Amino acid sequence: MSQSPGDRIKTLLLLSALTTLAIGLLLLLAGADRGATLIWALGVLPVLTGLCLEILRSLRQGEIGLDIVAALSMTSALVFGETLAASVVAVMYAGGTFLESHAERRARREMHDLLARVPRSATRIGAAGLEDVPLEALAPGDELLIHQGDVVPVDGVVLDGQAFLDTSALTGESLPVKCGPGAAVMSGATNAGEAFRLRASHSAGDSTYAGIVRLVEEAQRSKAPMSRLADRWSLGFLAVTVALAGLAWALTGDPIRAVAVLVVATPCPLILAVPVALVAGLSRAAQFGVLVKGARPLEAMAHIRTLILDKTGTLTDGRPQITSVLPHADLPEAEVLRLAAALDQGSKHPVAQALVAEAQARGLHLPVPAGLTEHAGEGVSGRVDDRQVLVGGADFVAARIGATVSETALPMAADLDAGAVLVAVAVDGRLAGHLVMADPLREGAAGLLQALRRQGIARLLLATGDRAEVARRVTAGLGLDGVRAGLSPDQKVLLVLSERKNGPVMMVGDGVNDAPALAAADVGVAMGARGAAASAEAADVVLLVDHLDRLRPGLEIARRARGIAIQSVVAGIGLSVLGMIAAALGWLTPVEGALLQEVIDVAVILNALRALRIRPGIEEISA
Repeated sequence: MSQSPGDRIKTLLLLSALTTLAIGLLLLLAGADRGATLIWALGVLPVLTGLCLEILRSLRQGEIGLDIVAALSMTSALVFGETLAASVVAVMYAGGTFLESHAERRARREMHDLLARVPRSATRIGAAGLEDVPLEALAPGDELLIHQGDVVPVDGVVLDGQAFLDTSALTGESLPVKCGPGAAVMSGATNAGEAFRLRASHSAGDSTYAGIVRLVEEAQRSKAPMSRLADRWSLGFLAVTVALAGLAWALTGDPIRAVAVLVVATPCPLILAVPVALVAGLSRAAQFGVLVKGARPLEAMAHIRTLILDKTGTLTDGRPQITSVLPHADLPEAEVLRLAAALDQGSKHPVAQALVAEAQARGLHLPVPAGLTEHAGEGVSGRVDDRQVLVGGADFVAARIGATVSETALPMAADLDAGAVLVAVAVDGRLAGHLVMADPLREGAAGLLQALRRQGIARLLLATGDRAEVARRVTAGLGLDGVRAGLSPDQKVLLVLSERKNGPVMMVGDGVNDAPALAAADVGVAMGARGAAASAEAADVVLLVDHLDRLRPGLEIARRARGIAIQSVVAGIGLSVLGMIAAALGWLTPVEGALLQEVIDVAVILNALRALRIRPGIEEISA
C-alpha cells in the first residue's frame, strides 16, 4: 500500500528527529555541548508543533487524549534544559506514530488486496466478436468471456462448460469450486480453470463484489467504542501523571524528577494499540468469509449472549431439494427423475430448478424437451424422448390424465414432514411416480449450535414467518431455547428488543423481512451469498459464503481480538505507572525514562498485531 500524505509527514518527522538526535550526539562527543543542545532543541520543535496541532484538533472534536502528556514532557524537558531527553522523546513519539501507521497498513493489507482486485474492464461477446469494455458499460444479459486468471467482474450465470473458481478472497475456501451450466457465480471470484462464458445477471455496481468493496470501505472508516473509552481513560491517566510529577517536585524540590515522570508517562502509541488490534481482527475475520462493517460491531460480537436465527435460508438451505423419489408402475427411480428434470429445464420455477440440479448432480443425461408448455402455478407438460410427460401438483396431473386426485396423491402424504412439497410425474398418460421435496436443515446445524453455546451464547432462538408446525418439525432435536413462528417483520423487531434483557443480541437472517430485526439487534448478521440486498445493507456483519458455520470463527476472532486489545492497554498503562513511580523516586533519569516508555509502547503495538494471527479453534498462548 502506498503512503498517504499524512503517513509521509510522519515519516519526515521521524527522519528529522533521528537526524538531529544523531548530529547532536556527534557534537557532544566532539565537545561542542552548546551546539548539541541547540540542535536537539531545533529537532524537537517540528515534532512538538505537529503534536500541538493534533491536540488542538482533538480538543475541537471534544476528545482529550494522552498526546497532552507527550507535549508536556517535551515542553518541560526543553524548559529545564534536558534537551537530550526532549530529543529522545521526540524521536520515540515520531517513531511511535510511524509504527502505529505502519501497523494499521499491515492490518488492512488483506482488505486492501480485496479492493485492489476490482477489475476495470471485461471481455464482452458481441455481434462483431470479442470486445474489451469498461465495467460501467456492462448490463444484465450481456454475455462475457472469462479468461483463465480473470477476476469475475459481475454476478452472473455460467452458460456452458465447467467453471473452476477460486473464491478464497471472498469466502476463505482454499479449494476451487466447480460450477456447471446454470450455476450462479459471484463477482470477485478468480477463474482457476479454462475460459468459460458468463451471462451477466447484474450490473457491475449492483454485483456482489461491488457491494463487498463498499462494505470494506465503510469498515475502514469506523472507530470502535472501545477507542473512545480509552480516550476517556486518558483524562484520568493525565490527572495521575500531573499529580505524581507535581508531588515529586514538591517533596524533593527537584524539577528534573517531575520531568522524568512526565517523560516516562509519554504514552505515544499506547492507546492506539486498541484500534490496531480491532482493525487486525476485522482483517482476520474477512479471511474467513466474515465481513464485519466496523470495529463497533466487532467489539459487540465479543459480548453476545443471545442468538436469534431466521429459518428459511439461514437455519435451512432456503432452496427446495429432493428428499426422495418414489416410482410407480414399472419405471425405475432414476428414470422418473430424468424425465421430470428434462422437462423442467424450460421452467424457471424454484422447484423445477431444484429437479434439474438434482438430476445433473446424479449425472443423468437430460435431453432437450419438445412442445414445452408451462402452466403458471400448476405444472409443466411436453415431450421428452418422444414420450408425453407431465410434472406438477396432484390436481394438475390428475386433470391431465383423467384420473381422480386421490389416485395421483401419495397414500402416506399425511405422514410427510410439515412443509414438504409433493410433485407428481405422469408419463404417457399414466402416473409414473412422486418426487418429495423439502427445505432441509443446513448440514452440521446441530453441531454448530452446540459449539456456539460453548463460546458463551446463553440463549438460542428461532424467529420465522413460517407456520409453527413447520418450524417445530425442522428444529426438532436442536435444543433451541425457543421457537417463535408466524412472525411479521415488526414482531421480529419486538422479539429482538425483548431479548435484550438477557444481554446483547445477535440476529441472523437473509430476507428483506429480516432487515428491520437485523438493524434493531446489537449485531445483525446477513447471509450475503444469496441473501437480499436489504438485509445486507441493514446488517453489521455479512457472511460472504453461504455457510452459517462462519459464525463460529467470526465470534471467536472478535472475542480474542478484543482480549488482545484490553491486554495491550492494561499492560502498557500498568508498566507506565511503575516507570513513573521509579522516576518519582529518582531511580530513572529523563533520558532513561524516555527510552523505557517507548520500549513499552512498541511492545504493546506489536502485541496488538497478534490479532492478525488468530487461528479460530486453536487456543492462543498469551504473550
